Parts: sequence; C-alpha cells; structure tokens
Amino acid sequence: MTQHIAELLMYVAPEPIRQANERWLSRILEHLGHARLSAEGLTLPELWLSPDLLLTQTCGYPLMTALRGKVRVVGRPRYELPDSSGGNHCSLLLCRADDARRTLPAFRDSRGVINGEDSNSGMNLLRHRLAPLHRDGQFFSSVAISGSHRESLRWLREELADLAAIDSVTFAYLARHADKEVAGLRVVARSAFSPTLPFITAATRTDEQVEALRQEMNTSLHELPDVAEILGLQEVLPATEADYQIILDYQQEAEALGYGWLR
Repeated sequence: MTQHIAELLMYVAPEPIRQANERWLSRILEHLGHARLSAEGLTLPELWLSPDLLLTQTCGYPLMTALRGKVRVVGRPRYELPDSSGGNHCSLLLCRADDARRTLPAFRDSRGVINGEDSNSGMNLLRHRLAPLHRDGQFFSSVAISGSHRESLRWLREELADLAAIDSVTFAYLARHADKEVAGLRVVARSAFSPTLPFITAATRTDEQVEALRQEMNTSLHELPDVAEILGLQEVLPATEADYQIILDYQQEAEALGYGWLR
C-alpha cells in the first residue's frame, strides 16, 4: 500500500473541527487506498513541499509567494458560514466590545497584533484594509506577532492589543464551538474578500491525479453529512494559482498607497 502525507492543519480547533477534518481525511485515504505517512517533526513549510505530500491545506499568501510553482492546487473549499461563502472568505477586524472607538480611523496609533507576517487573513488583508488610512507609512503605534489567530484573540481579550484581523472561518468555528474565545469582542470592520485557503498536493501530481483527488474529497464529504455540517463545508471547488492572484493584487494596492509594510 502506497504511503503519503495527508494532514489538514489550518483549522484544528475547536476539537469538533479537528475531529471532523480527521474523519474526512480518513475517508479520503480509504477511498484512494493509501496509507498515511507520519508528518511528525515536519514544519509546515517542510510538509507543504514534501515530495510525499498527497493532501494538505495552506494559506493563500504563502501559496503565491514561497510555494508558487512548487505545489499543485487541488481546489478551494466552499464554506457556507457567516462571512464565508462561494469559495471566498474575509478577515474580521476585531476589538474589545467595551472599546469606545467605533471606526477604523479611530484606531490609528493603537496596538495591532497579527498571527504571522506570511498570513493572508491576519496580515495581508489587514494591510490592504488599512492602507488608505496610514500616515507616513504608519497606522499602529506597535504591531506584535502572536503566532496564531487564537492567540491574537487572547491578546485582545487580555488587553495586550487593541485591533486584530481574524479569518472569518476561524471566527465562525470558535463562535459556534468555543464562544468564550470570542466573548467580549466585536467587529469594527471587514476586509475585502479573497479565496478560501487552498488544498494542495505535491508538484509532481498530474492533472488527472489532481482531478481524481478533488473528486474523492467531494465524494467522501458527501458520504459524511455530519462532517460537512460541522465544518460548514459544502464542496471543494476547482481552483488554480490564478484564482489567488487577487491576494498579490491586494498587496500591490497597499504598496501603491505607500503602505507596503504593516506598521
């Protein structure tokens, strides 16, 4: 039996989400007749670029930067969740509910927090949304890196930061299954929409193999309606790198406005 790496690590919390993704992945592998190769010890970039990769999910920003031309896009998920539909999602710009500031311009010189510099939802979409509002290339008084969306939410709750951009899928999952993590926070604004996080496979896969994989993903999803319900996932849509060009367009628009670096 052929062994491949198959991991879905972009949405692993709360626990019902992790379990649903694991069930879906197990059914896909069962249909394909593949054994699962351990990815223990691999960093995300190592996993994404592994020649043994069968299936994983990445963020759209690294797809169009560090991974461009080095992996194959299998498809993009069509979630039907608040602020995520039709194969697109956005970022929710959040603050504490008791913060007196009601508009984005009012948050100038506040403390920003991002999950990472290579994140589309946490950094790129935030930069694009704030670009028209910067002064001399600066919007925040400081920008910290939390390491994850859930940590950014904790920073907001514990008053370590004032504004963060959170992936709308992540927010919907937490609001449904772990509402304490988003309690006491409110939406100040929304970013532009961009394609949902792509599913990818190794660059060596043929067009036929990529299409067969996507079909098995959808077949397995339809066989597990409770998993589809938990994930808010209707289907995996066909996709290519070209669908994600808009992410770089947003970067270039921010750069053209003099806000190429989030600060």
